[in-house]
Amino acid sequence: MTSTSGRVGGVRKEVDAQKLGPALLIASSLVLAIRTARWPATSEEGLANVDWQKEVEHSGHIAKAMLSHLISRYPSLFLLKDVPWYVPTDEDVPE
Repeated sequence: MTSTSGRVGGVRKEVDAQKLGPALLIASSLVLAIRTARWPATSEEGLANVDWQKEVEHSGHIAKAMLSHLISRYPSLFLLKDVPWYVPTDEDVPE
């Protein structure tokens, strides 16, 4: 385990996961809109539509898988943050 009091050896670029929430929401909404575009318009107030719930959940899974694939293959498409890495000190090396 590295200590934060050690000397910074450099930085590495990582995708800023905290900024991916809006991208996931937009992607899942687009998937849902495309998959349900030809559904008839209904307004059943107060009733849970099981098919709709399944589509919402499935769209979330598709969007998450798509973003995961893009992050692993093309991380430069997303906002990156600098994450420091530290040079180990004598305290960090086990005896």
